Amino acid sequence: MRHQQEFLKFIKEQYPPGTRIRLTEMQDPYAPVPSGMEGTINFIDDAGQFHMKWDNGRSLALIPGVDKFSVIPQPLQTLKLYMPLAVMQYERDEWGSLEEYPSELDQGTILSYHDRILAAILKERMPEETERGLMEYYHGDDSVSQKVKSLFFTVEQVGNKLMGVAECRVQGDLNDAELEQLKDYASGQASDGFGEGFEQHPIKIGSDELYVSLWTASRDWSITTKDELEAMSQQMGGMHLG
Repeated sequence: MRHQQEFLKFIKEQYPPGTRIRLTEMQDPYAPVPSGMEGTINFIDDAGQFHMKWDNGRSLALIPGVDKFSVIPQPLQTLKLYMPLAVMQYERDEWGSLEEYPSELDQGTILSYHDRILAAILKERMPEETERGLMEYYHGDDSVSQKVKSLFFTVEQVGNKLMGVAECRVQGDLNDAELEQLKDYASGQASDGFGEGFEQHPIKIGSDELYVSLWTASRDWSITTKDELEAMSQQMGGMHLG
């Protein structure tokens, strides 16, 4: 019984609602769906049958292990998660030594260093991250791992601000729980993973040094989708994303 429940959980994770299917052969002896027909999974019942919405309007269920089919790969789409940056500058005093306390840069100055900050982020990437980026370190073989093919940090101008971005390549749609899980993972990478190492490496600007943080303990820090960020900015009468 336990094995059956685990298998049912497994196939529901492997074939979530919305998965596109191409039928190879259906064993129904009376009125099978034609071979080659494509359709979409509505849900999987407790018997493990795939309840379908076929493109020809039929709804005959698929039986795994009996009927033959293949999954139609969904196209990759880009999902961006935005976060505010904090950029601190250590200047040199009249004796050529770095000042003890840094100054926080204003947004106009930060924007002028866009290319330098982006180059520093790219330099921080490791060879093993070439394909999946920071998803290489994601623990767990769950639906988030299966759908989110890669995650890379970058920066992007949004209105009059330079913002940190977790740029994700996603196959299929994330439900609300999966999106929150991805946000939690990206936040952790910004604070304790990639971001922790990155903020300790200075960016040389002439004789001065910049330190860039993707995460801060400020109550104003958040990680948001494009739609969420635009909704927030509209409430404040602010920036617009292109």
